[in-house]
Amino acid sequence: MSIIGYARVSTADQTPDLQIDALKSAGAHRVFIETASGAKTDRPQLAAALDYLRPGDTLTVWKLDRLARSIRQLIITIDRLERLGCGFRSLTEAIDTTTPTGKLVFHIFGALTEFERSIIRERTIAGLAAAKARGRRGGRPRVMSENMIIAAGAMIRDGSMTIKEIADQLGVSDGTLYKYIPHPRESTES
Repeated sequence: MSIIGYARVSTADQTPDLQIDALKSAGAHRVFIETASGAKTDRPQLAAALDYLRPGDTLTVWKLDRLARSIRQLIITIDRLERLGCGFRSLTEAIDTTTPTGKLVFHIFGALTEFERSIIRERTIAGLAAAKARGRRGGRPRVMSENMIIAAGAMIRDGSMTIKEIADQLGVSDGTLYKYIPHPRESTES
């Protein structure tokens, strides 16, 4: 049963020394150090720390936000640790999933997060229904009006301009034109 530390700073001009000292004082015999934004999902040192862990080990961080930027991301990581048979400890917040109290606190976090997601989902659905009842449609506004689509069709049938030239003439990208008229040359050959 080993304590494995994980320290993270967001930029190269920041120093992880405070975190490393705290982790070593807590008994970490190995500390994985990362320089990456917490929002990044690709964190090689975190992956290496997780691969290094063995059942019974405890991944320890100085502060929760060093491991994850969102509760959801944190819960996913802690669930992974649990499946590996490993514990988790945050020194600053005094969370330790190797103890019954620590597990309870962490599961309360998880339940609150799920509750918050459910409320947001309900509000979103209610807001969309209210907007629909008032005649509003969701989504992005259309880039090309019906008149623009008709004009594009006429220019395509004329055949004197390339698709790119037609798109430029209408003030849209050729990709947008293809979105509204998926196969422009085929649709005019019949």
